[in-house]
Amino acid sequence: MKLYAPWEKAFRRIATPFEHFIHAQTTTGLILVFMTILALTLANSPFAESYLHFFHMNIDLNIGSWALSHSLHHWINDGLMAVFFFIIGLEIKREITAGELSNLKVAILPIIAAIGGMVFPAMIYLYFNANEVGANGWGIPMATDIAFAITALVLLGKRVPTALVTFLVALAIVDDLGAVLVIALFYTETINMIPLGLAAAMLFVMISLNRFGIHAILPYFIIGLFMWFFMLESGVHATIAGVLAALTIPSKPKRTPESFSKDTMNLIKEYEKYPVEENYIMHENQKALLINIKDRIDQVGTPASRLEHNLHLPVALIIIPLFALANAGIAIDFSSIGSTILEPVSLGIIAGLIFGKVIGIFGLSWLAIKLNIAQLPKDSTMSQIFGVSFLGGIGFTMSIFVADLAFINSPELILQAKVGILCASLFAGLFGFFWLKYIAKKTT
Repeated sequence: MKLYAPWEKAFRRIATPFEHFIHAQTTTGLILVFMTILALTLANSPFAESYLHFFHMNIDLNIGSWALSHSLHHWINDGLMAVFFFIIGLEIKREITAGELSNLKVAILPIIAAIGGMVFPAMIYLYFNANEVGANGWGIPMATDIAFAITALVLLGKRVPTALVTFLVALAIVDDLGAVLVIALFYTETINMIPLGLAAAMLFVMISLNRFGIHAILPYFIIGLFMWFFMLESGVHATIAGVLAALTIPSKPKRTPESFSKDTMNLIKEYEKYPVEENYIMHENQKALLINIKDRIDQVGTPASRLEHNLHLPVALIIIPLFALANAGIAIDFSSIGSTILEPVSLGIIAGLIFGKVIGIFGLSWLAIKLNIAQLPKDSTMSQIFGVSFLGGIGFTMSIFVADLAFINSPELILQAKVGILCASLFAGLFGFFWLKYIAKKTT
């Protein structure tokens, strides 16, 4: 039988949701490298003024007498990044309900490592900045950039076991949850109770939709948009709305796999009863059967998994690159870069992201394993955990995000923070990569 388009590939390899997730993070990491280099190049070129002006131009949203007016930079950080945090919320929910964090015996090591990887960097930062103007930046070195870290591991290929990648993913997810809580609890200056109460009401409505078994995505989207707006007006960072909205999205299917298999097989048998017409034009009843099969596919899946799968690409290709382009461009004065790095803020971030992460992730992992509280990931070694702990020191996206919140009215401290983040992330990433590639011992 001759195919209509013989040059098209007739199959696609089946990938698990976890493999899709890893692929998306790797794509994000590679694009982030390019966009960071582009931002730094623009900020230190003759186009620097135009680059800054572009991201600080105002964009107004007017509906009758109601208006929102913010800079493009603000819309990216408070608006588009809410979608990024929505993805984080979906990832957290997936890991807790069906992923590595759903099994306490498996989850205990990455949870302990993540807690250590947040506490020790913050403590080290405060050691350098206690009673200093930059003391509020203690949350900056707590973060791990999951996209960069996973990209480094994936590029190592078979040199690292799959379980080590899973360990890093679970660790980063717990780290993200910690970062969200830190932003919500400690980086909110003033709270307007009426908008916050309205945001809570919107959250209650979304939870109710979930409990009533509503699987259509549109109602969640509309109410979530209102929740984002009320959260923005309340003073609590609007991106928190993204995480909360994600937690309300249904993660249980309407139809069981067993009933799906039985019903779909019956529909396929019905579909095959009709003869193949000329030019492969389907019978009208076949089209109806295919729509019926598609509906059942949607019912056996979940809105949470569909949204996570569908949003990863736009987040990876548009939102995170835009964030990097808008935030990573720092004008580097090479004559004073040495003194900038030695400022307490920069020094605290560098020490926190490098030494704090290693002490927290590797140190507490080693202690938990020695005390038989947890077990090493399958086919991995402590030497590999040591390398991964350095990859945990790649802060970047979340660290820059927290820096903008911590030093919102101090461009000088933001500059010092970004220099520290870039330096620490570059060193931690390269050291961790080369350690795992050339030094880390593999299991025999």
